[in-house]
Amino acid sequence: MEEAKHTESISTGVAHHRMKKSTASLSLRRIDLYQLRTFAAPFVAIFFITLFVLIMQFLWKYVDDLVGKGLSWMIIAQLLFYASASMVPLALPLATLLSSMMTMGNLAEQYELTSFKSSGISLWRITRSLLMLSLLISAMALAFANYVLPVANLKFGSLLYDIRQQRPALNIKQGIFYREIEGYSIRVGKKDADNRTIHDVLIYDHSSGKGDDYVITAERGEMYLTDDKRFLILQLYNGNQFQELSPVARPGKKYEQIRVSFKEWKKVFDLSEFALSRTDERLFKDNYQMQNIRQLKASADTLQMDITGSANNARVFAKPYYAFVRVNIDSMRQTNQHADTLANRSLTDSMLIYSKALNTARSMKGFIEYTAKSQEGKIDVLRRYRIELQRKFTLSFACFVLFLIGAALGAIIRKGGFGLPFVVSVFFFIIFYMLSITGEKMAKEGVLTPFWGMWFSTIILLPLGIFLFFQANRDSAWLNIDAYLAFFRRKLKWIPATKG
Repeated sequence: MEEAKHTESISTGVAHHRMKKSTASLSLRRIDLYQLRTFAAPFVAIFFITLFVLIMQFLWKYVDDLVGKGLSWMIIAQLLFYASASMVPLALPLATLLSSMMTMGNLAEQYELTSFKSSGISLWRITRSLLMLSLLISAMALAFANYVLPVANLKFGSLLYDIRQQRPALNIKQGIFYREIEGYSIRVGKKDADNRTIHDVLIYDHSSGKGDDYVITAERGEMYLTDDKRFLILQLYNGNQFQELSPVARPGKKYEQIRVSFKEWKKVFDLSEFALSRTDERLFKDNYQMQNIRQLKASADTLQMDITGSANNARVFAKPYYAFVRVNIDSMRQTNQHADTLANRSLTDSMLIYSKALNTARSMKGFIEYTAKSQEGKIDVLRRYRIELQRKFTLSFACFVLFLIGAALGAIIRKGGFGLPFVVSVFFFIIFYMLSITGEKMAKEGVLTPFWGMWFSTIILLPLGIFLFFQANRDSAWLNIDAYLAFFRRKLKWIPATKG
């Protein structure tokens, strides 16, 4: 009986332990779900807000290339869509940093983080789901940079090139000669409010290539475009046509000009040259910004082989000139007209040898300078390929690094919302951006290798993020702002106490 009771007691204890373990596991899963829901909303909002701000910056940068070209809203929408793809690698790290700081700041501000820690749950376990999510965001950013971004850059670059080559939209103003239609100069004295009726029209036709040999004047007329926008119609009334004839056109005649009056005359101008012509995108595909990881590696390897081959060829070409060569002085004398007497033969021979050596040195100097300049250009392009290759990894991994910093700072400052977390996150993002730009510049100038230059910001910020995370997990006193305020309050009596 007693043994049965003991067995029943053990079974009850095991069941109770399993129930507690199951309850704790369920509680942790709820924490994970709660963290993910809290993180997702600000992350999406901040990402699109940042993307919108960057697109507005893009418009300010390229507004001169877009205004006055008569572009349709579809072309503008395509350009903005392709341009927004290049801004995703910048918007993702900032959204990750700010949303992680807000999420952890809200937990700390509402003392939920303190209650979790008091239950024996570490900060690493609390943020486990968010850590995994940040790694997933980094992996998605890498896939985006490898598969989507090169295609978007290719389409954006080709479309922007075509827009820059596009001629300004048709805009004939009154009192000003309009010369954008090839072969014609058109002046309208006055335009009515309907923007169709025109007065005092003057047209110089120099499409023949012989100057303004054909002139048209009219008292009034109508100006309009066809429905497909391909042709400009000038319907003129009460005017004259003047045409100058070359002397050979009417031999033996005394007149040199033909004048024809008309009551009504219709002139059609072809506007096909104003349409946006698209360039073949394959012409831009070799640019380093428009290649994926595999293509960048192949291009870099090919260029490296070219650099090595050029250096070897230059070495083989220059090697004979650095050896001692016996000179046939007799053959050199035959080309020298001043080596006639024995008296000046010795001096002339020395001058011939000196002249030949000087010419050889000059030729070698020119060859080496040309080869060095060519190699320098190739090495600069090779750096850009390798920098772009490392950029695809650094910008994606930056999401994880900035998440560590944001989560740690959120647990430290214990403030949620868009107030203080926004200020602190922007401050750290500026530091990250400045370090990234500095490292990239040093890599382009050859001060650092492309690897160390592009990972410069990560090498500095990753240890900082891990350190802050460990300190936040330990609730280190030196990171407690209230402790510093209390210390200075004791020293300086006039500092007011904080509420709450």
